[in-house]
Amino acid sequence: MGPFRADLPIAALVVIGLAYAILAAGSVALAVIDARTHRLPNRWVLPGYPILIVLLTVACLCGAPWSSLLRAVVAGAVLFAFYLLLRMLGPGGMGGGDVKLAGVLGIALGWVGWGALAVGAFAGFVLGGIYGVMLIALRRASAKTAVPFGPWMLAGAWVGILFGEDLGHRLLALPV
Repeated sequence: MGPFRADLPIAALVVIGLAYAILAAGSVALAVIDARTHRLPNRWVLPGYPILIVLLTVACLCGAPWSSLLRAVVAGAVLFAFYLLLRMLGPGGMGGGDVKLAGVLGIALGWVGWGALAVGAFAGFVLGGIYGVMLIALRRASAKTAVPFGPWMLAGAWVGILFGEDLGHRLLALPV
């Protein structure tokens, strides 16, 4: 189901679709940029905040539930704070771009639901971890090699957006 619910008005669905289409395009661009440069530039990440908030607000004005917007904003703040804590506890691990991207992804995941947030955040770490272990096993990297995490955050977020609510409810027994 992802961010779309059958009971929403068409106008709200169109606006939500636009928000997630922009996120998808930005996800591809940011994954490529981070993979090549180990950077998530502010000029690419920061516009995600107002774009998502404005479009999701318009979706609410078109009939989507305001509770979804509130949950999205809270989820964005929660994921941002979690990544900021990781950055503060392990300097040199998480980059500032990862922290900023986490807030944007938290908004997108939170709109879908708490299960999507949990699954999407967790999936990024799992996918990044698998990639890191594979690099070490193939002797293409060591445990100290810097690996861009943005592509894995983005991939995990899309797992959460597309499948997270169902997986979250099944695996974590979260209330609806």
